[in-house]
Amino acid sequence: MNHQEPTKDQRILIALRKTLSGVVRETTPPPGMRHPLSEETIENIKHCFALISAREKELYEENGQINTARPRYVDEPKTSHVVPFTRPEKK
Repeated sequence: MNHQEPTKDQRILIALRKTLSGVVRETTPPPGMRHPLSEETIENIKHCFALISAREKELYEENGQINTARPRYVDEPKTSHVVPFTRPEKK
């Protein structure tokens, strides 16, 4: 499989997505508490995520690439397992 380095536009979108998701994660209150962000701001963030996704899709298509990355939920079963490896002791 041919893996290309992300373009400048793709790197910008990745940075935006990571920053926005970090803001959402860090400002999300525990269940039952009011969110510190206004409803309008929350909707604007959702709109930004939609625009980022749409542009990422366009960039992949323009470059003839297929985006195989998919979001994974915390409770979703893992498809890979880390196998611990230890070096044998030298004698």
